[in-house]
Amino acid sequence: MNNDFFSLKTKKGVAISTKQSIVCEKKMRVAKISLFILISIIFYACNSEKRVPERKLLLTKNEIFENEKLVKDQTIYDQLYQQPNSSILGYRMLLNIYNLANPNPDSTFNLKYLNNKKKYDREVKWLSAKQIEGLRNSFWYLGIHNFLKDTGEAPVILDTIKSKKSLLRLRSYYFDNGYFNVKASYKLDSLESKKAKLKYSINTGNPYFIDSVRTNIQTPALDSLYKKTKSNLIPGKQFKAEDFENEKNQITTYFRNHGAYRFQSNYINFDIDTINKKDKASVILNVENYSYYENDSTKTEPFKLYKISDIKVYTDYSTANHNKPIKDSISHNNITLYGYQKIKYKPYAITDAIFITKGDVFSDIRTVLSTRYLNNLRTFNYPTIQYEVDKKDTTAQSLVAKVYLTPRKKFSFGYTLDFTHSNIEDFGITGSITETVRNVFNGAETLEISARGNIGASNDIANSNDSFFNVSEYGLDAKLNFPRVLFPIKTEKIIPKSMIPSTVFSLGLSKQTNIGLDKENFTGSFSYNWTPKRNTTSRLDLLNFQFIRNLNPQNYFYVYSSSYDALNDIAQTYNTNPSYIDENGNLIIESGTSGFTNDVLTGQTTLRPEDNDFQNVNSIEQQRIRLTDNDFILATSFNFSKTSKKDLQDNNFYTFRTKIESAGTLLSAVSAIGNIPKNENGNYEIFNLEYSEYIKTEFDYIKHWNISKSGIFAMRAFFGIAIPYGNSNSIPFSKSYFAGGSNDNRAWQPYNLGPGSSAFTNDFNEANMKIAISGEYRFPIAGKWGGALFADAGNIWNVLDAVTYESAKFDSIKDFSEIALGTGFGIRYDLSFFVVRLDLGFKTYNPAKETGERWFTQYNFANSVFNFGINYPF
Repeated sequence: MNNDFFSLKTKKGVAISTKQSIVCEKKMRVAKISLFILISIIFYACNSEKRVPERKLLLTKNEIFENEKLVKDQTIYDQLYQQPNSSILGYRMLLNIYNLANPNPDSTFNLKYLNNKKKYDREVKWLSAKQIEGLRNSFWYLGIHNFLKDTGEAPVILDTIKSKKSLLRLRSYYFDNGYFNVKASYKLDSLESKKAKLKYSINTGNPYFIDSVRTNIQTPALDSLYKKTKSNLIPGKQFKAEDFENEKNQITTYFRNHGAYRFQSNYINFDIDTINKKDKASVILNVENYSYYENDSTKTEPFKLYKISDIKVYTDYSTANHNKPIKDSISHNNITLYGYQKIKYKPYAITDAIFITKGDVFSDIRTVLSTRYLNNLRTFNYPTIQYEVDKKDTTAQSLVAKVYLTPRKKFSFGYTLDFTHSNIEDFGITGSITETVRNVFNGAETLEISARGNIGASNDIANSNDSFFNVSEYGLDAKLNFPRVLFPIKTEKIIPKSMIPSTVFSLGLSKQTNIGLDKENFTGSFSYNWTPKRNTTSRLDLLNFQFIRNLNPQNYFYVYSSSYDALNDIAQTYNTNPSYIDENGNLIIESGTSGFTNDVLTGQTTLRPEDNDFQNVNSIEQQRIRLTDNDFILATSFNFSKTSKKDLQDNNFYTFRTKIESAGTLLSAVSAIGNIPKNENGNYEIFNLEYSEYIKTEFDYIKHWNISKSGIFAMRAFFGIAIPYGNSNSIPFSKSYFAGGSNDNRAWQPYNLGPGSSAFTNDFNEANMKIAISGEYRFPIAGKWGGALFADAGNIWNVLDAVTYESAKFDSIKDFSEIALGTGFGIRYDLSFFVVRLDLGFKTYNPAKETGERWFTQYNFANSVFNFGINYPF
């Protein structure tokens, strides 16, 4: 009986197992079939010559050999008319995407419907004939194929005509670099069916060098000017066409800046003689006389050097009043201002912006400077400067400069709406409205009054609000700009007006609810701005104040839950006061948290200063004080930035920024001179508040290299330090540094890295010194899609401040071993007006781990960090 029972169960169990195995086999079969289909599709797409017509060849590679040596210089390869399809690590992704498209989608539609009457008649019963015909232009039959074609790259079919044109261009390139006897040829190598590569062979011969340089300048006045220039054409230097072009541009610029109003570069040409010379060329620089048409014939005469005889400024010019009579005029600094209505500007406001001087020679650079300065006033629309020969001058060597100014509206209203992203704010919407008042005091001053607001979403901040938009800020700002230096003494020798200086007064009030403490921020500044050179800016904040007030400091542990959890965990072991905890045994906010913290730090528990938990409690309390205390900062700072970036298309440039800031020094000096008593902490106060005193400096360097036709390598190096002294033993939170985030070390969340080798569980880890170095290789993938490989290194430390926790401090060069390293990859999509990027960072070296466990122990997806960003990180 029992045996039968067990036998029955066994048989039943076998039946069940067999059924399960059949299901599993079916699933595996489906998976195998699906995998086979997927591999087949990929293989089919990867057939790169699939769209190559019969008897045609796909160009897969170009090779250039210079004197039998393979050339690696990308500039030389750029001379070729045909380049192979782009590839990533040898894989031609864009070509394969293009190959997925149906070259003739109409045929597929016709085959399915129009050539299949039964199917057509069947579907017409529930779809009209018009609807079926509409499917021809639908996304499935047409749109998807157009998308694949637009995204991908059509196969580059070898074209012998273009190959011959490439030879001509290569010869021209080498000729322009001094190889006058260059020979070039090409050879086609068939690799396999429908594929080929081209080999270009260049025999340069010996380069030619400049033997001698002579001049033939027909106008004596220009000949005298030329002798003051430094030539680019130097005997003994290898011939380069670029040097000759630079020589033309330099001469033209010099002549036009020294009175040659009618001179143009086409008056310059060169005679190059290589006859009976071995690898040498004699150069004659020719500058012809001025030519002009008169009575249907061409005449020539020596160039004249013109002087400025008069300067006329039309302050309210427009096409409508061009022929109207002048009603007002004022003369100031040898410049005459004219108005079709009463002139509304103080004379110096206009004359200070004009660099053209009566009696001086004509100069292009003075014209450009004047236009730039007038534009910078933001009071006129497109100022123009024209010159006319002064009819009163019998020698016809004088010019009248006419400046036409069209005023903007005195009042204008504007608004902005931006989508933002930062290390704290995952997604934000920022808007502002601005009212601009021009020529406020009739000196071209500009007043801007604006209201701004921001709402955003953040998963990184500690906020009890569960709504999507848990970050907000709104404020009012006022800025008054004077287009000159306002100072008791003249500053022309230090900051000349050619540097386009301005003085700015600003005031601002804002309220933030982004961290739950309801901060109010009052700011103001008195600053000078100027441009020492093109692409260089300087700013001196003579006075810059900031008052930060926390309205709800009692909410601290409700908001910063990680800090509370860490403190509460320690209290479970060391708290001995039952009044500090609730019925669940957790610390009561705020009586319990403050009471327990005070007990620990005053030695009323078993914890001692050398214990890790004591250090953690001390760290939590220090950060709580810094985040909840009100701050008053009165600082003086200097900012300098310089870039070599020429335009938006320039991918080979550098940017350098530096800043030095000193806060509290002036207040301490006044307090000491006035014998103001210190408080119980030995510090000075203002408005019953201890003000901050520190010195801070930063260096930021960014460099971009265009390392190939489409690849860019970018790097950034940053160093910043803020040292408290005098009235402070730590710097304000708003002036501290943090590490991690989408614009920093992308393998860590914002504020989660550091300080040093510490493993703090604070919501916001910050310190007063930071080092960061990042490198990123950017490359195209398909269409507007791009990719990036990156490495981010850096950390923050506490130095020369009140922090005593050794793991967080920077004490010696050995602490450089605490520099964290994150590596990863990213995807970018270019929307023209901004770039959306997604980055995945992996913790490659984590200094918070034990010494032997720092490398690659967290190099996995479980510990990776996903970052969303707008525009490039640097």
